[in-house]
Amino acid sequence: MTHRSASGKHNERMEFLGDSVLGLVISNELYTNLPEASEGYLSRLRASLVNESVLAELSTELELGELLNLGTGEVRSGGVNRKSILADALEALIASVYLDQGMEAATAFVIAVYGARLKSLPQEDELKDPKSRLQEYLQSKGHNVPEYRLLSATGDAHRQTFTAECKIASLNITTQGVSSSRRRAEQISAASAYQKVVSL
Repeated sequence: MTHRSASGKHNERMEFLGDSVLGLVISNELYTNLPEASEGYLSRLRASLVNESVLAELSTELELGELLNLGTGEVRSGGVNRKSILADALEALIASVYLDQGMEAATAFVIAVYGARLKSLPQEDELKDPKSRLQEYLQSKGHNVPEYRLLSATGDAHRQTFTAECKIASLNITTQGVSSSRRRAEQISAASAYQKVVSL
């Protein structure tokens, strides 16, 4: 499998096709096997299965890194272990199976590669981000939604640290989260607040 750093004749077009084949196969599997699941849950499940991190893990399990044809610069910089390159390689491989043997074979290949991941799917609550989970729980108990506030943003513009606060006034709960992004800091504070709320 050839990365663009190694040759003008590379895998990028096949990565594009493989991404679509993969998305269709996973979507069909989820739709067929989870007839009661909502559209939102199905979408979150698909996103948890079809993403760069999971594809890179699968690619590593298949030892695709050993089969990559990389340019000298990519080899020196550790491209064989780069998530994006490994994920793209698996997409290209899926496309090659589809082009060579058809959709039935590509479907069988994807299902075999995903294996246990398709048999042990996370519950809907596990896939919700902490802010959504907290808000839904509070509303189900008749409480007001939490308030989020940015407490501080320190450091250089390209490497800032954000501290966010989550406040649930009706329960007298206040938590904080610290991260390199404001959104993540809020998520961390929401996760802490959720743990406190459910333990009441």
